[in-house]
Amino acid sequence: MNISSLEGIRIIDLTRILSGPYCTMTLADFGAEVIKVEAPSGDDTRNWGPPFVGTESSYFLSVNRNKKSIVIDLKKKEGKDILLKLVEGADVVVENFRPGTLQRLGIGYNILKETNPQIILSSISGFGQDGPYASKPGYDVIAQGMGGLTYVTGEPNQAPVKAGFSIADIGTGMWAVIGILNAIVARTMTGKGQWVDCSLIDTMISWQTYLAGNFFGSGENPKPQGGAHPNIVPYQLFDSSDGYFNIAVGNEKLWKRFCHTLNESELIDHPKYAKNSDRVQNRKQLVGYLQTIFKSKTAKEWVDIFEKAGIPCGPVLNFDEIYTDQHVLAREQLIEMEHPSAGKIKMTGIPIKLSDTPGSVKTPPPLLGQHTKEILKKINNLNEDQIVNLEKSGVIKCSPLTSDLAN
Repeated sequence: MNISSLEGIRIIDLTRILSGPYCTMTLADFGAEVIKVEAPSGDDTRNWGPPFVGTESSYFLSVNRNKKSIVIDLKKKEGKDILLKLVEGADVVVENFRPGTLQRLGIGYNILKETNPQIILSSISGFGQDGPYASKPGYDVIAQGMGGLTYVTGEPNQAPVKAGFSIADIGTGMWAVIGILNAIVARTMTGKGQWVDCSLIDTMISWQTYLAGNFFGSGENPKPQGGAHPNIVPYQLFDSSDGYFNIAVGNEKLWKRFCHTLNESELIDHPKYAKNSDRVQNRKQLVGYLQTIFKSKTAKEWVDIFEKAGIPCGPVLNFDEIYTDQHVLAREQLIEMEHPSAGKIKMTGIPIKLSDTPGSVKTPPPLLGQHTKEILKKINNLNEDQIVNLEKSGVIKCSPLTSDLAN
């Protein structure tokens, strides 16, 4: 029987929106017990829509599976006491408030560390916990703009364009996962926890890679290339008679094969195109010539031709096409499960495949406060009367639907 790699790890999740919930969902997929602590109003994204599935926000459903929800008002002393009791038996706390918020609430890193010296605090923010911009609010679109992505995205001589996915948020959530796992390994050697600090702006800068290298080497700002690559030609999006497809001619062997496939053998040794460096220098002329050729067939016809020739290529798919694609389905990147109020829901699968300790999706995204009673009884050792009194005073909230363990 397969075991979960993070089984036995308890995470107190104070996050909301996207970056933090994506991080904690990833950890939950691999067996960590994630207790999602929500304010009485709930994670903001519970109300972000349409679309809704029943009464549930599609946005919230996308990044909150495999978690338990407890509602605590952390602005009340009793709420902070409940949280610190949870921290006593936890491994990790994850938060994505603006820097300084935890300290103002009286539950900053020093307090958490006093409560549990082995605790790992992972903080996700727009600009990090220090530096001149630390106190600025951080949003994905701002980080994309300040981190260089927007500047290099879009067509030449057109307005800059934000990426279609919230990749600053999601990427920072991924870095936080890596930081947390590093801190857990380090704790096995030192016996101590530590503070993991990840920011959206650092994520964007770290992903510049060869674009930053090009800038450092040339001193020239990179420019938007549309669907093209700044260092390789042809390696880009092309228009066919009915739509778009991508092709990637990444070396000289592929270039020769590409030319033979197009019956354009004279291009192989052409002085303007013989080497990739030549093709980069003469990009506009070559791409223009190729584009006239590609308009003669459909995208599917070109993809079939190049695949048979062993040249890397692929269609540009919409979401209807993605989630009916045989490979996507074979890789279990579309999953379905029952939700207590929304019924059958669909979500993306687990992208990390482990041979011996695979991840799994066991529970749907929780209702607000669905596990409040269970957690307070199981972890905080409170009885029914205490829980009722706390709910009456507004410190906690319980969902009408609670787990069997709460009863």
